[in-house]
Amino acid sequence: MDVVRLDAVSKVYGKGQGAVAALREVSVGIPRGSFTAVMGPSGSGKSTFLHCAAGLDVPSSGSVRLGGTKLSGMGEDELTELRRKRVGFVFQAFNLVPALDVVENVTLPLRLAGARVDRGRLEEILRRVGLEGRAGHRPAQLSGGQQQRVAIARALVTRPEVVFGDEPTGALDTMTARDVLRLLREVVQSMGQSVVMVTHDPLAAAYADTVLFLADGRIVDAMTGPTPEKVAERMTRLGAWT
Repeated sequence: MDVVRLDAVSKVYGKGQGAVAALREVSVGIPRGSFTAVMGPSGSGKSTFLHCAAGLDVPSSGSVRLGGTKLSGMGEDELTELRRKRVGFVFQAFNLVPALDVVENVTLPLRLAGARVDRGRLEEILRRVGLEGRAGHRPAQLSGGQQQRVAIARALVTRPEVVFGDEPTGALDTMTARDVLRLLREVVQSMGQSVVMVTHDPLAAAYADTVLFLADGRIVDAMTGPTPEKVAERMTRLGAWT
């Protein structure tokens, strides 16, 4: 079963002559246990795609399913609960709480949901992301790469069905970005996690199983077994860097 499925999803902002179509009849399934990158020129609809797929935004038409759950028709409270329990998020700005230490930041989604913290799982996640020696540190005491590892651990702690990344390496230097991407790759391979990542970077996209290319609100191509060179060449043909 697909972990996320979009069927004929369109998203229009504004009305009348000022209306802008950010997505146009997008249909795609994201396989469970896969790493999918989403690329496209600026304004192609990448962020809107992610927001609609994750239940952060409501499509103007079409349907989105998370596993077997259809999101259309759900109220905001229901969507909030679904996102909290079944979806993880990793953003470019790490979005950590400065006053909380690593453990408190990682377990925040559980406490917001009123759920019990499984200490064994918490320790396992901190070990996997390489933070077992940093549990009591606050964000200001961590490097950018370590802060993003905290964000990834926070995204994983609720055992989500899918983790969405919005330019998760955009604020990191090249070497640190590669460490974070290898970590995302590892959580797919060793934990069976599903990851969907929006990126503008061909090097980042090459860590994925599949790259979806968006242009003018439509999926215009998909690439399996991507390499940085193939991705860059395809982006150039989309007019992204000409």
